[in-house]
Amino acid sequence: MEDNKVRYTDEELEEFRLLINEKLDRAKSDYEILMEKINGGGVNDEETHSTYHTLEEGSETLSKEALMNEAMRAQKFITGLQAALIRIQNKTYGICRETGKLIPKERLRAVPHATLSIEAKQARDKKR
Repeated sequence: MEDNKVRYTDEELEEFRLLINEKLDRAKSDYEILMEKINGGGVNDEETHSTYHTLEEGSETLSKEALMNEAMRAQKFITGLQAALIRIQNKTYGICRETGKLIPKERLRAVPHATLSIEAKQARDKKR
């Protein structure tokens, strides 16, 4: 039955919208925590400072760099989720941008911001 569908129903889109909003809230919270760590803030700043006081400057820089990379990934994830919400609003959510077919629900539940089906992603990865 799903093979013949060109888009998800409004009820299905609502289910995905709720899932995405939940993930978006969590991702924003995680991002804020990362930014606090990067900026040296946080509730346990004094404890953290004394605990890591003996770290060399190089490893502190490396740690900050790792946090920055993690923050950039979190920001990219947030942007992807926000774009997914726009696709839901436009009723184009869940449609593979390369094949035009519906992306299976299982994939969207695992990767709610996906814009490619597994087949299209694998074909793209093979070209690289």
